[in-house]
Amino acid sequence: MKNIILSLAIATALVSCKEETKEKVKEASAAVGTEMKESIDSVAEKAQSAIDTSKVKAKQLIEKGAEKVELEAKKVKEKAAKKD
Repeated sequence: MKNIILSLAIATALVSCKEETKEKVKEASAAVGTEMKESIDSVAEKAQSAIDTSKVKAKQLIEKGAEKVELEAKKVKEKAAKKD
């Protein structure tokens, strides 16, 4: 009788521990999922910021290049006008 009761007590303890472990695994999985989502959002924000910065710098470079082209075109026109 003692063996049967002892066996039942051990079996109950094992089943109980198994259920608690499942709950902990679910909680840990949810936490990891949340952290991954936050990390992805953070990376996306940083990437968007870098893209925006690159666009601004490219626009500035294009404007400077256009100014130089206009200046050189003006010089060419002046030289052409002097030759006539």
